[in-house]
Order: sequence, then structure tokens, then C-alpha cells
Amino acid sequence: MKQEMMTIVSQVQLAPLIYALTLTGDLVNEMHSPGQFLHIRVPRSDLLLRRPISLNAIDHSKKECRIIYRIEGVGTKALSEMQKGDRLDVLGPLGNGFSIADIPKGATAFIIGGGIGIPPLYELSKQLRQKGVKTVHFLGFTTSTTMYAVTDFEELGPTLVATDDGSFGKCGNVGNLLLSFEQVPDVVFACGNTGLLKTTEQFYAEKVANVQLSLEARMACGIGACYACVCHVKDDASGIKSVKICDEGPIFKAGEVSL
Repeated sequence: MKQEMMTIVSQVQLAPLIYALTLTGDLVNEMHSPGQFLHIRVPRSDLLLRRPISLNAIDHSKKECRIIYRIEGVGTKALSEMQKGDRLDVLGPLGNGFSIADIPKGATAFIIGGGIGIPPLYELSKQLRQKGVKTVHFLGFTTSTTMYAVTDFEELGPTLVATDDGSFGKCGNVGNLLLSFEQVPDVVFACGNTGLLKTTEQFYAEKVANVQLSLEARMACGIGACYACVCHVKDDASGIKSVKICDEGPIFKAGEVSL
């Protein structure tokens, strides 16, 4: 983990409230694992807490990285107003990323994402493809107007889309896509809201040995000091044992923590 004043290369709006921000700096040399996140301080004196945002893409040749985020409050609203050439105080990379080292060439990976949980899955799919792994993507959005990055995933492998209102692709949530896809993969990765993670766990925990879930959480310190993002360990009989998502996660194996 390092800290750097990184420079904004570009900022593009992808959909209503959704922005892609590209940064450059030496800190990119430390970024390798898909699923890790950056802790960004918005340059306003009244906004003290950093914002945790997952890495979407890493380009070591250009020393650039990209994040995709949604405006949720005053902090991310201020972030969306920053422009090319502005500098950001960035801490990272933080957290434990997806584990892909042992996935063999020729394996099939299901990559399941919903809403703002989709961004970290792009770098994951890209690195898996570089290993010779076949990736199949299942992406869920609220409606067609909130869709983004679908063509990026299509370039990496088959991509199925569901929208809650049926305005594009399958009507309903991502679970409806999974129901219609009978193939059992070698490995499963998922990132999204609790409902999506529970559905993924329900579908594959007993069928697939390697199921990895990325948990979304409201984080404060980002380094495990404040205990603001704890979740309970699933098989703890006492009900009091917990893990910190920012430090010991955000990636956990299916069945490891209570969703």
C-alpha cells in the first residue's frame, strides 16, 4: 500500500450518475490484483473520509488505471466535477483481490455482476483471458438507460444481460439469466448487492469448488483500523466472530461469511 497524488487523464460519463475516471502515476506499478480498490480523498476540506472505489482496469504500459463509480452523495458528486489535469490523493491498492493464479488454461469462468458491482469484473475477465480461461459474463442493470461497459465485456467473451424492467436482454435480475444457462463452470466470480451474491452462492456453492464473492460495503479507514465494515463469519457458533471487509476482503469464498 502506497500513497500518491495521481493525475486525472480523463473523466467520461458512461450513464446517468455513472462515471469512468482514468488516473496516471507511479502507484499503478503496485496494481496487479483484480478486485482490489483505491481509497481516494476528494479535495474538499469538509469531506474528510476517503472514498473506496474498485479498480476497473490497469494498464502498466501507460502507467494508467481506471475506476468506474456512481454518484452517491456529495463526495462522489465533487469527484465527478474534477477534470483532466486535476490531482487526487490516492491510497492503495487495498484489500485482497480475486485469486486466479491456480485457474488452468482452458477452464470456464462465470463472471456475475450487477449495477456498480460490475466495474472490478472487467480487469478480472481481462486477466483470465490472458491466462487462456474462457469467460462468460452475466450482467444485471435496472434498465437499459443505466447500462454501461457491456461492449467491453463482449470483447472478452459471451455476455448475457438482464434488466429489471425488461427494457434490454432478459427481464428480471441476474438469477433469471443463470436459470437459463445449464452449463456448470469450473470457477465462479461475483460482485454486486447482497441479493446477487446470495443468488450466486445458492446456485453454485454446492456445484463448484471455487466460488469467489466480492462484498460491497461502506468503508471508512480502508485499512482495518475502524471496524466500520465488519461482517460475521458464517460457521461461527458463538455468532460474534467477524471479519473486516476492507482488510480481510473484499473477496471471500462462498460460505465463508454471512451475506
